[in-house]
Amino acid sequence: MDFLIFRRIFKNPLVLSFIIFLSVMGPGIITANVDNDAGGITTYSLAGSQFGYNLLWTFIPMIIALAVIQEMGVRMGIVSGKGLADLIREKVGIKLTFLMMIALLLANFGNVLAEFSGIAVSSGIFNVPRFIALPAAALFVWLLVVKGTYKSVEKVFLLASSFYLSYIVAGYLAQPDWALAAKSVLVPQISLDPAYVTMVIGLVGTTIAPWMMFYIQSSVVEKGISLKNLKYSKIDAIFGAIVVNIVAFFIVIACAATINANGIQVNNVADVSNALVPLAGQYASILFAFGFLNASLFAASILPLSTAYYVCESLGFEAGVSKSFREAPVFHGLYLGLIILAVIIIMIPSVPLLSILYLSQVANGILLPFVLILMLLIINDKRVMGGYVNSRFFNYIAIATVVIVMGLSFSLLITSLL
Repeated sequence: MDFLIFRRIFKNPLVLSFIIFLSVMGPGIITANVDNDAGGITTYSLAGSQFGYNLLWTFIPMIIALAVIQEMGVRMGIVSGKGLADLIREKVGIKLTFLMMIALLLANFGNVLAEFSGIAVSSGIFNVPRFIALPAAALFVWLLVVKGTYKSVEKVFLLASSFYLSYIVAGYLAQPDWALAAKSVLVPQISLDPAYVTMVIGLVGTTIAPWMMFYIQSSVVEKGISLKNLKYSKIDAIFGAIVVNIVAFFIVIACAATINANGIQVNNVADVSNALVPLAGQYASILFAFGFLNASLFAASILPLSTAYYVCESLGFEAGVSKSFREAPVFHGLYLGLIILAVIIIMIPSVPLLSILYLSQVANGILLPFVLILMLLIINDKRVMGGYVNSRFFNYIAIATVVIVMGLSFSLLITSLL
């Protein structure tokens, strides 16, 4: 009798769909959550600390933009069975792809440095010396990929994604003004003040980065998601875009309700964590610092991995977490090399880290529009996508997203240069 009930439950279409979704889930949620890395959390913290609730309206368009970009990435990967770097090489040739690869490699290395810098900062909050924290983090990150398969690594990444819930808890502990927060989401607070405009550009700039488009597509390809499960992968991509922005929303309101409301000046995440102790309690401070450590470690795993994926795809080398060092020596060698070099640089006391991070962000701003345009060209190519090209309506949304992101990227670049 129990067996018949059990069998009937699993034959239920809703239950069956949920099980399939769980098997497909991963690339979209993981890629989106890495957006909340060391740089992203710093940006959101400063947005709430400096401008209070006024920038919460930006999260609605950011959810739409990220969902559109991620959906296109998973659709291209599943339909073509190839990574984005592969498709770009076929579309524009090896020379242009190689130049783009070099630029992405340099930009991404700057981002990898930012993540290991975040590990150093967050470990300092917990009074752990960087000469202990950085080598330990590097060893963990390396062993995770070398000793794991794609499935095992994905489970660890999904677990890391769940730890972002600490920011939601920290946001509640801060006891924000929910009515004012809701009003700020629905009624945009527009200002032409240069600091305000720069922060808006920075918020959107942390949401979409070139490496994301390569990583999410390589992930669905390596995971081997079939075309019949495309709709579930789309849900994963859209769900990831929503969740990551909810987490960022709570980071902003946690800082708005405490630091901004009390007129405290902060310059980085360590300042934010320390400021939360008398304002929202020790638990909120610990949760905030823990979330930053998790985010930095999580992104320090993903960004070198993304770099290894697109470099190998661009040059035609074997790539994949499930492949051994002997099967994919360039992939594993590049992953290890990026980690070791980043740790060595961050350990140097006098390294001009701010200049390196600045140049990497400028490179991201320059590259992002070109990558988005190539994505649109490929996803509308029937030779590649068959009947899965963008519909006219979806193209309007995608093109509008690309134009806005391009405008913001160029604005960020110009603002940074000025």
